[in-house]
Amino acid sequence: MLNDLIEKRKKVLAESEQHKDRRNELNALASKNARERNALNAQTREFVEEAQQHKEQRDQINEEVQALKDQRNEYNDKANVLFEEIEAFKREHGNLRNRGIKELQKQIEHLEFKQQTEVYSTDKERELIEKIKHLKASVKDQEAELEQNKEMRTKLAEAREHRRQASEIHKGVTEKAEVAQQHHDLMVESYRKADKSREEADAAHQRFVEAQEAADEEHKQFIACQKELRDYDKVISGLRKKTRKTRVTKEQKAVRKEAERIFEQFRGGEKLTTDDLLLLQRAKLI
Repeated sequence: MLNDLIEKRKKVLAESEQHKDRRNELNALASKNARERNALNAQTREFVEEAQQHKEQRDQINEEVQALKDQRNEYNDKANVLFEEIEAFKREHGNLRNRGIKELQKQIEHLEFKQQTEVYSTDKERELIEKIKHLKASVKDQEAELEQNKEMRTKLAEAREHRRQASEIHKGVTEKAEVAQQHHDLMVESYRKADKSREEADAAHQRFVEAQEAADEEHKQFIACQKELRDYDKVISGLRKKTRKTRVTKEQKAVRKEAERIFEQFRGGEKLTTDDLLLLQRAKLI
């Protein structure tokens, strides 16, 4: 029975070591996943901060763009008022067959914008250029006619200056709007990266939780094995004590029996050796 218990204890001890090793492996894996999660969370925060910086820059530039647009519109409004006065002067003087300078100028701007932003065949583009050239010539002719009148010449110069200033400001609007769009695109990209790293951090956290829970389960199994080993140790220790006590009792009986035999021989007149005397003393017969 004792040998069976010892063998069972060996198996439990081996199982305990397996649970301990597996627990340590899982704890190391959990720590690795925790480090990855923390690094990804830190990266996410960096991307979000970058996105916020780009958003702030975009918003600030958009405010500047709006301010420039207000200035541009103000100059255009002033120019429109003067061109309306010029058109009114032309109508009063019977020049109704010609389109107004304001209308011609708008048409020129529209065609120039199309030329810059759309793709045309060589023939179509040449045709468009000729049309713009013709319209500009019409504007020049009408302006030349108007410049013969001193008052209209002054208004026309003012209107041109307002248009020029509006055009210069519009260039600034376009440039700043492009920069604002760049910051907007960078903001969107930073938020996209933040979302990606946040998803990876969540996945790493899930792996951390799973590894930690598995490690906790292995630890519970290890503790259970340790308790079972202590129980085996108590039983084995008790059996060993009992076995030793039984063995001592048997030895004592054997010594007593041998001592009684020697004592009877002594009483019969036989001489005792030193070992015989020691044995009799051990058996407490002398």
